[in-house]
Amino acid sequence: MDRLIGARDHLLFLNTRNELYRERNMKAIPPTRAEAIRLMAAHPNLIKRPLLVRGKEILFGFDAAEWETIKG
Repeated sequence: MDRLIGARDHLLFLNTRNELYRERNMKAIPPTRAEAIRLMAAHPNLIKRPLLVRGKEILFGFDAAEWETIKG
């Protein structure tokens, strides 16, 4: 996860609809990068999906128009 996130904002990778996200009130009290990575590794459903990686581009969720822009 650390390499996938790279220099990006780690909070973008969190699934805000996930129960753990809500239980821990991560919107108000965001986890550190290290904590977010540990939690995503332990709870894969906490990772926002679908996740499309194409080269250095990463898209979260499904938006047909957005995915079309990096379709190769």
